[in-house]
Amino acid sequence: MSMNEPWSPPRHTACLALADGLVLRGFGAGAAGLAAGELCFNTAITGYQEILTDPSYAGQIIVFTFPHIGNVGANPDDDETVAEAARTAARGCVLRAPITAPQSWRAKDHLSDWLAARGIVAITGVDTRALTSRIRERGMINCAVQHAPDGVLDPDAALAAARAAPDMEGAALATGVSTATERQWTDGTSRISGESVAPGGGPKIAALDYGIKGNILRLLADRGAEVVVLPATATAEEVLATGAEGLFLSNGPGDPGAPAAIVGPTVRALLEKKVPTFGICLGHQLLGLCVGASTVKMRHGHHGANHPVLDIDNGTVSIVSMNPGFAVDGETLPPNARQTHRSLFDGTNCGMQLTDRPAFSVQYHPEASPGPHDSHGLFDRFLTMVREAKLSSVQ
Repeated sequence: MSMNEPWSPPRHTACLALADGLVLRGFGAGAAGLAAGELCFNTAITGYQEILTDPSYAGQIIVFTFPHIGNVGANPDDDETVAEAARTAARGCVLRAPITAPQSWRAKDHLSDWLAARGIVAITGVDTRALTSRIRERGMINCAVQHAPDGVLDPDAALAAARAAPDMEGAALATGVSTATERQWTDGTSRISGESVAPGGGPKIAALDYGIKGNILRLLADRGAEVVVLPATATAEEVLATGAEGLFLSNGPGDPGAPAAIVGPTVRALLEKKVPTFGICLGHQLLGLCVGASTVKMRHGHHGANHPVLDIDNGTVSIVSMNPGFAVDGETLPPNARQTHRSLFDGTNCGMQLTDRPAFSVQYHPEASPGPHDSHGLFDRFLTMVREAKLSSVQ
């Protein structure tokens, strides 16, 4: 362009439409096309690849509050998806700054290329802090992201898609992101860190997959557990047929009340047999529903890696990774369940323990990925509980 030519701004190639009518323009990244879902924000400053591949985000579009997303690129080791059906979890993402070239020795792909390969539609150049404030004030809302590399956008179509997107409340998504078949899990964190993995020979754990994250399974394997991953729809008989000595209820997407009718009979039957049980996130909510508690839709959820949670039993505070859009109503816990953890942000229930069964659960993600490692000890607690139950059964 010569010095005499007038400057013109770059042509917008993406737009974000909210169901309430707000339309923002920006610049596209990742896959071309249109994606609709529930808009939520995540405050983590690292681990964007793990977040985007977390099946708990199925049906959602993520606003990252940290402005510089993508500067460490992407690589296969950081994917958290376990089931092939949930290879892509989030439908889209909203970013403040343009995606820059990778600056990490671990990078295998540019984030925009990685997004495109997984069909994730992205928009950059949006004031994500203002958008986050809007969600905090008004609650999570459905939206649509449109990316047209040629700049030919159709905001009306994006707005119509946002308004037609199904609500998360009542959405049964967990069974759709689950593994389809039973399979053994043997990878530990050594696959990423290079450290040696403890050999098997520990308790056999059946993990019901509602959208389970890989690092949960890696941390169990690190501790010597023999892990078998089962579909969300597995029956109690199928779980017991594996020889499982403990039961893990995984994280997952959607309204916990929707899959409870399908998975509830299995969980209740195994609780009746006093199979030691540990639940995380959706697994926590399902355990609560199975013992008679209620769950509620949260205004804007807890999505980030810096949430303070109080351990009521010992008074300690852990900084944890969280990702729920629903919560167990602590006021509805039955007499045989006591609250063990609560959020210091808003006081919501973050953990419980049954008093008549070897079972406990937490709302947050002790496996982190991304996030602090304050709560890794919960996996040790679970396996100790399994070993103690086995020992008492032979005495």
